[in-house]
Amino acid sequence: MTAVLITLHIILAVSMIGIILLQRSEGGGFGSSQSTGSFFSVRGKTDFLTRTTAILATAFIVNCFILALLASQPKRPIEVAEQAPHTPTKVDSPAVPATQKH
Repeated sequence: MTAVLITLHIILAVSMIGIILLQRSEGGGFGSSQSTGSFFSVRGKTDFLTRTTAILATAFIVNCFILALLASQPKRPIEVAEQAPHTPTKVDSPAVPATQKH
């Protein structure tokens, strides 16, 4: 379970970095209004990127809390007897040598 959450955490972090880098800064950036043929208008693109950033950030923070909660759980040492099911083994008595008649 922890491995899945850590993998999700990495995916969220990389996605958030990518979305933040796509956003338009005050001085221009990737989303400048001079690009033609874009799917979104500048306003629609800004709203979409801002909303996506907020969703990813919320999921990232929630995932942080869940991972912290899982890490704070006390770990109980696993005993060897608990790892394998206990099945009693039958010990045979030593074989008695057969007496040979001469």
